[in-house]
Amino acid sequence: MYEQITRNRRASWLLAGLVVAILAVLGFAIGYAAVGGTQGGLGLLGVFGVVAIVWSVIGYYSGDKMVLAVSGARKVTHADEPRLFNVVEEMTIAAGLPKAPAVYLLEDPAPNAFATGRDPEHASIAVTRGLLERLDREQLQGVVAHEMSHIRNYDIRFQTLVGVLVGMIALVADFFLRWSFWGGAGRRRGGGSGGDQGQAIFMVVALVLAFLAPLAAYAVQFAVSRRRESLADASAVELTRNPLGLARALHAIAADPRPLKSANRATAHLYIENPLKKTKEAAGIFDTHPPVRQ
Repeated sequence: MYEQITRNRRASWLLAGLVVAILAVLGFAIGYAAVGGTQGGLGLLGVFGVVAIVWSVIGYYSGDKMVLAVSGARKVTHADEPRLFNVVEEMTIAAGLPKAPAVYLLEDPAPNAFATGRDPEHASIAVTRGLLERLDREQLQGVVAHEMSHIRNYDIRFQTLVGVLVGMIALVADFFLRWSFWGGAGRRRGGGSGGDQGQAIFMVVALVLAFLAPLAAYAVQFAVSRRRESLADASAVELTRNPLGLARALHAIAADPRPLKSANRATAHLYIENPLKKTKEAAGIFDTHPPVRQ
């Protein structure tokens, strides 16, 4: 199990590096085409690098707060939800974590849950009202153990960093496409020295990359998410010593047809089950979760 966690971490950071490489190639191509020549490409690549570092630092320290705010999660105490708090405390001890994560509640009837944060000392677990009402104690233990596994395995840190970088790639690509379609590319070429052939080629390359880069980045993010979901299931069984509890919980969650109202594509990969409720038997390249039957 621990060797698998080590391999998973190593592979995840390699994939995170791939996301950064996609951003670098996209930045150079846009700079070469829009600004002009190698200097323009390297200049914009440097700008993207600085922005990516700054944005990653912001995401590292405040990404969990952003996710909880966007999800409409409300922090609760032991007096508010004693059963949930007792289960969280039990699984914290079983996982050997230094402290119990903060507990949040989403007032939504769709059963689901997620964990977020940068490390076990700064982590949070959020569950929906529908999850508390629908699951018994054994099922709730399985779900909390699954999320506790994400915290223990440092999945939450990786998903935050990659999510920030993927979001940046999507924003950069969308901005460049809009700039090109509204005539920015034509004005830039018109101000040149009479049709730089290399720059025209890079403009085409940049447009193609602007279409494909977000798709490639999302594919990387979701592929890692699916592997980590499977690993968290195995780790949850290790913590609870009760595979049926988690299995029954997953089937109950997947059987509920209601989508989570506050979820979106940017946060869907964090949940224990796809909150957007796409119904497919086999996982596609852009699915955030493996099929429940797996």
